[in-house]
Amino acid sequence: MRKLFGDKNEESSTEIKKVESELPKESGDSKLTDVNYSRNKHYKKGVSLMADERMDDAARAFEDALRMDPGHVDSLLKLGYTRFHMNDFSSAMEAYNKVHEIDVTNAESWNLKGLIYYRQKNYDKALDCVEKAIDSNPTDGMSWYNKACYHSLLNHIPESIEALKRSIEIDVKNAKKAVKDKDFENIRADEGYRRIVEVVVLESVRQGYRKVGQIVWTTMVGKLEVEDAARKLIEKGLLIKTEKNLGLQKVEEYEIVPELADKIGVEKKGFFGAARKSQPIVIQNLKEISETVHAAKTAIEKGDVKEIISQLDVFIDPSKKGGQMIEYFFEEHRDIRLFKARLNDKGSEYLEGNKQKMINLMDEIEMMITKKLRSEAAQSS
Repeated sequence: MRKLFGDKNEESSTEIKKVESELPKESGDSKLTDVNYSRNKHYKKGVSLMADERMDDAARAFEDALRMDPGHVDSLLKLGYTRFHMNDFSSAMEAYNKVHEIDVTNAESWNLKGLIYYRQKNYDKALDCVEKAIDSNPTDGMSWYNKACYHSLLNHIPESIEALKRSIEIDVKNAKKAVKDKDFENIRADEGYRRIVEVVVLESVRQGYRKVGQIVWTTMVGKLEVEDAARKLIEKGLLIKTEKNLGLQKVEEYEIVPELADKIGVEKKGFFGAARKSQPIVIQNLKEISETVHAAKTAIEKGDVKEIISQLDVFIDPSKKGGQMIEYFFEEHRDIRLFKARLNDKGSEYLEGNKQKMINLMDEIEMMITKKLRSEAAQSS
């Protein structure tokens, strides 16, 4: 089960980008102005060494960073990461425990603890950990995915299907991952799982892969499964099948019905394979997020803690705007989760000291929305 990491080269590059985006930008006088300069230098060195799969050296770099700042959560998480990949599970668990001594609600650390128990085939404890991760961050699609895996391995079929559906609602790419994951062997015969294959086929068609062979190649789903899923999607009125002449041959293709295509946006593959995306749904999502930004700012300015929490929940809840916020404003989504958690804990006391920070964040999101809307308008013109 590839719970956290994909292709080694790809995951290393992604890991570097994710980590470096969180670090302060260096300038000419950063050694003087950044009190954490040395710590961050060791931290970034460790990330680079991880990318080269030099886990021993990476671990030493993170340990150097922690000698300078024992409470640096990112270094603790990455140290646990390296130890996990070195199969030193006790040291990895020790690092994650230290994270929870600092912040018991750290969702990433709970999820990573679950992976240790998973590798040890202790699925009950893995499930307990991932439940805590979801309690801390209910919009983390990977935690929901892992929860589905653990339930499947424990032969909890309905619970596995429900968790997998939640995971796919947050990130549709999890559907594609699930159809190849051996951890779901126990649920493959379930009707709910077969509907997940339909989601994979529908998403492939949306991305511009309209022939059966293309869908098989991009998803690794068997040809018969693809054809069966496509047939069911046609019966449900979501797909239509067309025939096109290619020389002396007729080629069957699938298309999303126009009404649905207008809602979800589709990609069209050009002559050289480039995709151009129809963006009505993106523009609509951005406008709806903008409306929530205005409502949240109004509540913050009034100092209404209950209303602020209610508005921030719109940004977080996957059934509202949580998924879109993760897609378009990942860093800001994390900040909003922190604001909400602190307001729940401390109420007016926290608001009084952080009111301007919250307003500034809403202003930043508003500016980013304006830029994205202009970009979408330019692409569609």
